[in-house]
Amino acid sequence: MKKPSSKIREDIARLKDQLRQAEAREAERIGRLALRAGLGEIEIDEALLQTAFEDIAKRFRGGKENAAEKKNGGGVGAGGAVVASLETGTVQSSTREA
Repeated sequence: MKKPSSKIREDIARLKDQLRQAEAREAERIGRLALRAGLGEIEIDEALLQTAFEDIAKRFRGGKENAAEKKNGGGVGAGGAVVASLETGTVQSSTREA
């Protein structure tokens, strides 16, 4: 039995709403973790930060080559892919006491 186009549009609207809600939950979770890690205090170009996040995603997915290597042709520092990406940006250090 075929669905009428109006029913399909309703389904699409419902699914888009579910997708927006799921993305908002995921963004809040990642944002909280990033703030806890101190990323809110770092001044860095968004493109470099995006590259660092892509490197992290590949690392946990088991990818071999990181995004910084592809885009910049550089290697990964001793601290890993994120360090290599972040070192190329303008970083302000924090003077927090432990």
